[in-house]
Amino acid sequence: MTKRDTTNPMNLLWRSLLLLYVGVGLVLRVVLLFCLSDGASLSAGEVVRAFAVGAVNDACMGIVLCLPLLLYDLGLNEWKYGKVAGGVILSLLAAAFCYVAFTHSVFHQYGGVVPGLALGLVSWLTVSFALRLFIPSWRLPWRRAAFIALWAVYVFVLMGNAVAEFFFWQEFGVRYNFIAVDYLVYTNEVVGNIMESYGAIPLLLVVIAVLTALLIWALLRGRRVQWTDIYSLRQLSLRELGGWGLGALCLLFLGVVSPRLEGDNLAANQLQQNGAYDFVEAFRSNELEYDRFYAMMDEAECQQLYSELTFDKLSTSAAWKECVGAVPQQGVNVVMVTVESLSASFMAHYGNAEGITPCLDALYDRSLVFDSLYAVGNRTVRGLEALSLCIPPSAGESIVKRKDNRMGSRSLGYLLRQRGYEVQFIYGGDSYFDNMGDFFGHNGYDVIDRKQMSSEEVTFDNIWGVCDEDLFRKALSVFDANRQPFFAQLMTVSNHRPYTFPEGKIAFDGDPKCRSGAVKYCDFAIGKFLREAEQHPWFANTIFVIVADHCASSAGKTSIPVDKYHLPCIVYAPAMVKPCRVEKVCSQIDLVPTLLAMMHVDEPTSFAGRNILSDSFRERAFMATYQDLGYLESGVLTVLSPKQRVEQLRVVTKADGKHSEEPMDRMDSCLVKHAQAYYQYVNVK
Repeated sequence: MTKRDTTNPMNLLWRSLLLLYVGVGLVLRVVLLFCLSDGASLSAGEVVRAFAVGAVNDACMGIVLCLPLLLYDLGLNEWKYGKVAGGVILSLLAAAFCYVAFTHSVFHQYGGVVPGLALGLVSWLTVSFALRLFIPSWRLPWRRAAFIALWAVYVFVLMGNAVAEFFFWQEFGVRYNFIAVDYLVYTNEVVGNIMESYGAIPLLLVVIAVLTALLIWALLRGRRVQWTDIYSLRQLSLRELGGWGLGALCLLFLGVVSPRLEGDNLAANQLQQNGAYDFVEAFRSNELEYDRFYAMMDEAECQQLYSELTFDKLSTSAAWKECVGAVPQQGVNVVMVTVESLSASFMAHYGNAEGITPCLDALYDRSLVFDSLYAVGNRTVRGLEALSLCIPPSAGESIVKRKDNRMGSRSLGYLLRQRGYEVQFIYGGDSYFDNMGDFFGHNGYDVIDRKQMSSEEVTFDNIWGVCDEDLFRKALSVFDANRQPFFAQLMTVSNHRPYTFPEGKIAFDGDPKCRSGAVKYCDFAIGKFLREAEQHPWFANTIFVIVADHCASSAGKTSIPVDKYHLPCIVYAPAMVKPCRVEKVCSQIDLVPTLLAMMHVDEPTSFAGRNILSDSFRERAFMATYQDLGYLESGVLTVLSPKQRVEQLRVVTKADGKHSEEPMDRMDSCLVKHAQAYYQYVNVK
């Protein structure tokens, strides 16, 4: 048999995967056509266009998905087993193994299972390459096995994705959108829900696995595959250039040409789209179309009700004057310490018996405290959004992470800049993370992060950034340099996995590298920061605020367990603010408007948050996931969800002070409208 009788394995792989992807896409499109939601209909021309454009979309996306195989092509050669090349590669792998196995590597800074996974991967690569290098007879069977395994993974994922798209369409009537992206964030909950809702999933996975094996067996059966000398250097170069160039053209078609081929029928447009590309676009845009997925009310009614709910008369209460009457009319500074993952339940005042927040507990008795303040979400960017824009959470991803996050006059930074304040966001990590630097830098804040800290200013850091002591020390030097009133928001990182911090700072029974140990270190750092701040001339004219970005955990029996959104909130200014406990139910978005009232600064009309200390303050709170938008008022939690779902739960206080959520027999339509007015006004442009 001559060389011409052999099959290039990569050509076989590319052809089979592309044909499979387009073929499965065709079958899926037919199935989805017969599963259109009630009221949706397509003309014959729209069906033809959907299938024709859809086939091209699938072919283009199939090519893009296969581009990683070009990297695999690079390894299908013999030169890597040469004396020099093999020795260099093995030496590099051995060095990587030693780094991961015997040093405190970057992977250890992530904590959890990451170091073990990294060690396992590097060990596998090192040992497997060494075996192939020194035992030539192993190379060919190894290549066959690796090739077939790669092929099987691709086929299984492509077919499995088609099944997932079908179920997603059944649930939401569209191709992948940000809800699918959200599913990656809540993997455990989503997988559990799917397994409970669709009992046939395990059987389907077995069927897909069997079909994968049969397909590969059928395509390899009777073929003589060329496993060695597959490419010359020239052939490989042309293949790489041609493949990546073709991929670029496919992306251009998907992103520019295909959208222009859509018509006015939304169902037809969804049918012709490619789910995988839509998923990537949803991840990039970070938005969930509120008016398409949530129950809507009349626009005029929404605007009128929103205005009524956010109207706030000037406060004339004696309690207000008694608490903050000593705050000067102008020029007061504010330092807001946003603590990573600090649940109220960590403090002794809220029932914790571990004694891990002695500094905050002592501060509690000397401060203005909001005992019933709730986070708007369960991610850092949600808290930052609430504390800088003072609006209910948006559907989908936080505005902080979106492209259109230039808020102008609607942001706190812009407002205070206009009034002569220096406005600063100080972060112990790299502000590139979660798009924080871009958001704050373009909304009136000066961003100071890890990159602005010299080596002398850093005594300890991990993958997230510098320890809290270093952050606070940097902040003190920044405040000393300020020449006008300032508003500074600090974002800590130490209370985050892997829970590493400087040794010898706290006394802790057991291994301190845990959540409780990190909380105690953070508490220690805050106490030290305030003691050192007392030695600076600006201290007497400064209001300090301690609040969390979100709680440490958001998992519960319901999608929005109220207790998992409860935050501590302490306002400390011994020369200006008297100790007081405020038990009004309030939201993270209300904290800044309350501070602005203390500072005698008029807030912008774009703020939905209100002054908590005002007589006319309406007790309510907002709390959300990426999909479920919660509104708590009068002991009732109203939850707005995709597919126009509305649910109400009675929030019951138990004997131990904790809360549980119980379904209500009858909807309170007034509270439903309140929730809709707030969320619709903010989310619908």
